Amino acid sequence: MNKIVNPISNGLNGKITIPPDKSISHRAVIFSSLAKGKSVIKNFSKGKDPLSTLNIYKSLGINYEYKDNNLVIISNGTLTPPSDILDCGNSGTTMRLTAGVLAGQDFNSILIGDKSLSKRPMKRVIEPLAMMGAIIKSNNNKAPLEILGTKLYGIDYISELPSAQVKSAVLLAGLFAEGKTSFTEPYLSRNHTELMLSYMDAEISTNGLTTSIKKSELQPKTLQIPGDISSAAYFIAAGAIIPNSNIILKDIGLNPTRTGILDILNLMGADIEILDKRIVSNEIVGDIRICSSELRACEISGELIPRLIDEIPVIAVLATQAQGQTIIKNAEDLRNKESDRIKTVVTELKKIGADIEETADGMIINGKTKLKGGAEIKTYNDHRIAMSLYIAGLICEKEILIEDFDWINISFPEFERLFAELLI
Repeated sequence: MNKIVNPISNGLNGKITIPPDKSISHRAVIFSSLAKGKSVIKNFSKGKDPLSTLNIYKSLGINYEYKDNNLVIISNGTLTPPSDILDCGNSGTTMRLTAGVLAGQDFNSILIGDKSLSKRPMKRVIEPLAMMGAIIKSNNNKAPLEILGTKLYGIDYISELPSAQVKSAVLLAGLFAEGKTSFTEPYLSRNHTELMLSYMDAEISTNGLTTSIKKSELQPKTLQIPGDISSAAYFIAAGAIIPNSNIILKDIGLNPTRTGILDILNLMGADIEILDKRIVSNEIVGDIRICSSELRACEISGELIPRLIDEIPVIAVLATQAQGQTIIKNAEDLRNKESDRIKTVVTELKKIGADIEETADGMIINGKTKLKGGAEIKTYNDHRIAMSLYIAGLICEKEILIEDFDWINISFPEFERLFAELLI
């Protein structure tokens, strides 16, 4: 489906509730499947990626039902051999975390993905899991992954890459391993896994950049999923750069490992405020108010990168409207996402008039620039590229056409409806 995006001039106004956090939804399904009893997941994301996770764990023997708009998972605490291959769809989170779970089972399994996921690197999880004794066969370190369940042993793993998915895979394998498993990372990546495992009574501890876990039995809990800050990022960006905007985003997850985009907006001088901050199911939650304002450029690098890696495409759009030169570096892992997000962002923003250049590990954006529009834009089958370019289209002088815009349904099928609510 192609989408024509027209510029708007009246601003965005009102309050909306952003859909549930996908990262936390994935983990809620996986961890509840490993807990003996009934778990209740409130505000579960129904994006395609979390549903891929849910379908896989149904194939692994759990039962579930929707009751009063909640997802109820019933498990006996153990998984059963699947009767068929396990399809992760487009979800790297599903594949990498589930590889950690399946490595220590007493049965064999095969994980596959769609064309895009099958190109993404899996060595980053295969390598540490193999050190624990896992037997994983792959297609040159890419999917499909054939996992031969076996006995695992705890390790002390030092990762060169700050990756929540790798960390989670190792910690999940540690739930089934003999002895203690430790994972040390160079910067703190998102820590939803650690928080939820602790909430569900796993034997887990964190000391600085090192998290350790021992074989544990998880307890079923009621889990409330907050709004997804990665999804909120598009509305935050739009509210900051579309004149005469004043919006409030309700019940957003404010986990410090995910709020890098808020730090960047503060560095840029944005008019942004956090309201009603509180703790829900071990996660920080609050409302975000954002108003349009003049922005200034900044440098984005180092330990900030893991805290905003998914938001960099829309941050690049923000940077086109910031006075001065914005430099994004140390973000080379963007090249291993659904698309090469460094190349795709630079290529497509140039088409509509952005002053932007690609570097080996990021990009350089000069602003403030009037985006001309009047172009056809590609999404590269990447939902975050599609939504970021939609935001750019709202501030262009002429309309743009975004090809294959329906890729947004991977993570955010409510995207257009929520924007329409702010235009009323």
